[in-house]
Amino acid sequence: MPFDERNFDATGPEGPAGLTRNRRLVAGWLFVMCFMILVMVVLGGVTRLSGSGLSIMEWAPVSGIIPPLSHADWEKLFALYRQIPQYKLVNDGFGLAGFKHIFWLEWTHRLWGRLMGVAFLLPLLWFWATGRIERSLRPRLLLLFALGGLQGAVGWFMVASGFLPDSVAVAPSRLVVHLGLALVLYGAILWTGLGVLRPRIVTSGRAVGLRRLARLSAVLVGLTILAGGFVAGTRAGFDYNTFPLMAGRWVPANYAALHPFLRNLIANIPAVQFDHRLLATLTVLSVAMTLFAGLRQNLPRLPRFALYALALAAAMQYALGVATLLMVVPEGLAAAHQANAVLLLTAALVLVYGLGRARPAGA
Repeated sequence: MPFDERNFDATGPEGPAGLTRNRRLVAGWLFVMCFMILVMVVLGGVTRLSGSGLSIMEWAPVSGIIPPLSHADWEKLFALYRQIPQYKLVNDGFGLAGFKHIFWLEWTHRLWGRLMGVAFLLPLLWFWATGRIERSLRPRLLLLFALGGLQGAVGWFMVASGFLPDSVAVAPSRLVVHLGLALVLYGAILWTGLGVLRPRIVTSGRAVGLRRLARLSAVLVGLTILAGGFVAGTRAGFDYNTFPLMAGRWVPANYAALHPFLRNLIANIPAVQFDHRLLATLTVLSVAMTLFAGLRQNLPRLPRFALYALALAAAMQYALGVATLLMVVPEGLAAAHQANAVLLLTAALVLVYGLGRARPAGA
């Protein structure tokens, strides 16, 4: 949504003369929120890799900000944790010190989510009260804040699946829903920030092929990230640690082992990992085609920069994915792979935005 000067509330202290400055302030705030979401995604990945996500057995959005303050508090929480299957089946006997380690990771993850809520709400109220946000933008910002709150509830819905009998981790499908909503929120805030900073241009039909390729790349990036969520949820990255073949085959022998067939896409480790590999390869090919198409055109600065960033991020992401697989998912490398995935999505969305939209026929 572009920043429409006609909808600007000129009752603020600077009036219409402060439009450009206010646009930059609001856009900068939204881009900071994007960075916070990126950090949140990485924290979530580290939390999952370390098995820390089930260490806090209560959803207390307000009181949960205070960590245990005494030995008795720690013992109480540890006693609760010892009742869930993860402790009995995975971490039996690792002691209070081990519990503290996983607790602090999950607590930091949740604290960052709360800080994000504050970092969104307080500036929103200030910008609103001082007339620095256009009227037509306000409903969208309220919706984004509501989606952020929903993400917290979805996060608990995901965590609760790990407390079920014989469960030692969260359900992969719920993990992907949580990740997917984070990507939607990230993309919506990024797109809104770009719209506030610079209205989207209307271009001729000459770039229609490039726009289609850019959109295809963005869709494939999103699908690949979601497929990576199933890889993470099923811990599929700890199997078939060779590349490009899987157990000596291009397509694993037991790809369709589960019935009905669709279950293989979300629960069968060979199929889940193969699908992620396939989507990643298709993404790189799409990005390469987009790059070649873009190099043939005289692009403005923003889409040209986004095009180069997209190509670089795609190459890095593919290399990080292969290295993470071959090295059997070391936490640092896996976290870098997850962080770069968000940067890749960013480049794809900025490119789509920067290329503008086609002028309607007859206009």
